Amino acid sequence: MGRIALLSTSNKQGLVELATALVQEFGFTLLSSGGTAKTLQAAGIAVTPVSEYTGAPEILGGRVKTLHPKIHGGILARRDRPEDEADLQAQGIHPIELVVVNLYPFAETIAQPNVTLAEAIEQIDIGGPTLIRAAAKNHAHVTVLVDPSQYETYLQELRLHGEAQPTFRLACAQRAFALTASYDQAIAEYLQQLTSPNTTPEILPPVFHLTGQQKQLLRYGENPHQRAAWYISGSHPRGWAAADLLQGKELSYNNLLDLEAARAVISEFLGESAPAAVIIKHTNPCGVAEGKTLVEAYERAFAADSVSAFGGIVALNRPLDVATAEALTRTFLECVVAPACEAAALPILKTKPKMRVLTLPELQTAPTTAIQTIAGGFLVQDIHPTPIEPEAWQVVTATEPSPALMAELIFAWKVVKHVKSNAIVVSRDRQTQGIGAGQMNRVGAVKIALDQAGEAAHGGVLASDGFFPFADSVQAAAHAGIAAIIQPGGSLRDNESIQAANEAGIAMVFTNRRHFRH
Repeated sequence: MGRIALLSTSNKQGLVELATALVQEFGFTLLSSGGTAKTLQAAGIAVTPVSEYTGAPEILGGRVKTLHPKIHGGILARRDRPEDEADLQAQGIHPIELVVVNLYPFAETIAQPNVTLAEAIEQIDIGGPTLIRAAAKNHAHVTVLVDPSQYETYLQELRLHGEAQPTFRLACAQRAFALTASYDQAIAEYLQQLTSPNTTPEILPPVFHLTGQQKQLLRYGENPHQRAAWYISGSHPRGWAAADLLQGKELSYNNLLDLEAARAVISEFLGESAPAAVIIKHTNPCGVAEGKTLVEAYERAFAADSVSAFGGIVALNRPLDVATAEALTRTFLECVVAPACEAAALPILKTKPKMRVLTLPELQTAPTTAIQTIAGGFLVQDIHPTPIEPEAWQVVTATEPSPALMAELIFAWKVVKHVKSNAIVVSRDRQTQGIGAGQMNRVGAVKIALDQAGEAAHGGVLASDGFFPFADSVQAAAHAGIAAIIQPGGSLRDNESIQAANEAGIAMVFTNRRHFRH
């Protein structure tokens, strides 16, 4: 039969063009099954059905088509082993040079609403992964193609060399095993969810799988000497992969980290919240504010720390309008993201062509796990949404916060959750006045936040992501004129902090929830 190629594809993109070249340019004989054979026959391309070649019909409604010794013997036979060649001759099996397979769309199927278990099960490909793994195992002699994007490259290999080179076959094998690994992972995760119906899927299973499809290579990582790439998970673009880049250069590694930090903060201000803006620098918020209008919110966030805001990342909780666009173009900003952008704002934004402007309607879409690498492995923790529940908070001082102060405490608590520990936020009138981030001791973070706030701290509130181990932070807040403090509580010396607050007439609220960010 000469050179033989086996084609069995769910995705028919580029199939006819590949098959035509294989037959007309290189004299291949084509084996195919089911819908693939029908597609080729409809295009006038000569093809031998697998059932005709094997002498075994497709059975079980197509569940068994290519699972046959004449197929897998032809794929797995080692061309440099006389004993393998003898087996092929004895069984009337021809060696197969090329295997072109892509899989049933399992991930796409389960992503559909209301899909049943029976429908999902039928989209678990058996023959396809078996063909792929067999061909990939025998890549010393067989080429396996699992994606239409590989077809033209393979044809170029044939045109240049007459056959696929070993390095090309090896690269194809690696890609093939990566595909079957991610395919099996999707199935395992889906079935895992079914083992505990009506409950949250297990976040920390005994074996943790992490796979992603490369979206793009990035210019570099955190620094120019580091290589980096952007990978996306799932069968459909979501999160930042679904964002629309309206203008500006490609996103960098640091841009994406900062954008995610900005998204996390602004997600606290969706729904019924007033117009709000956040400015991020090095993944920390440097200015957060609400306003009567979006432009007022942005200008107040910018004024909170205009020095740090230079070159920052801006996130908005309302569609970007003309007035806000005009304000954004008055300084250098790396990125701006909003749920939408008014058409009239676009020409204004284009006066700053290097500023990356994105729209992301689903700003609340967040990861469910956080992953951190360490030597020899990695750590995984779940990310629980933490709704603000003031009714569960505890006022621990004699002075109760007024409704206005309680609203301000809620604002500050929303922000401090997203500041690196040790984290302190001073706010007044729904505007951050000072932020102390990432300090080695809490009193140092308090000093930074209060010094930055200056006179604006008077009558404001102070939020801390962790408890106060000593009364010194409360005393510093009192000296600056802070009217109320919100903190998790839980220190063995809470009574000292409460006493200091009582002596200064400061209201103090315990949330009983810590928000460390290492």
